[in-house]
Amino acid sequence: MRLRKKPHTYEKLTRFEDFVTRGDVQPIKKDSTRELYVELGTGKGDFITQIAERNPQINFIGLEVEATCVLAAARKVREKNLSNVRLIVFDINNIAELFSEHEVDRLYINFCDPWPKKRHAKRRLTHVRFLEMYRKILKRDGEIYFKTDNRGLFDFSLEQFAFAGLDVRDITNDLHANEPPENIRTEYENKFSAAGVPINFCIARFANG
Repeated sequence: MRLRKKPHTYEKLTRFEDFVTRGDVQPIKKDSTRELYVELGTGKGDFITQIAERNPQINFIGLEVEATCVLAAARKVREKNLSNVRLIVFDINNIAELFSEHEVDRLYINFCDPWPKKRHAKRRLTHVRFLEMYRKILKRDGEIYFKTDNRGLFDFSLEQFAFAGLDVRDITNDLHANEPPENIRTEYENKFSAAGVPINFCIARFANG
């Protein structure tokens, strides 16, 4: 569901222009001594701010098409005083244009839109169309961390991973049954878990990586 656009959102985002941009990446990613992790669809920033706080030695970039969400995430980044996070108002359909070849160490896809209708399958962020874009920007040993509450999307994604030549590990259809201590829950994850909905999770890597 798209959020209602609030007036003056972009004007408010200028208060965070030291780490928020529209359509390009600020120099945080140019430090080759640090790994670069990217979250696709960062929402209101709960996940990226928590993981960045836990891992100050890693650079994080959050991509989100909804400016209202980016504003909420930016406020959390500022509140935590995180220097290793950049947020970008960006359409993930163009991700191959944003990063250099084999630049990204890890991608996070957390509770993306399942686009349940078959005719919309190509819009799913785990469709092979997107996977081929990720192949270009991920490092040879780069990984995709994928979480969803939607079992149909998860099964579809496993099929797409296999079709695109990815190796998949740590597959589970109930992440919280034996939740690893390093797991960071998103807003949606807490919501679904509280409602008794099991969380699906896996880690994928291109076999030729």
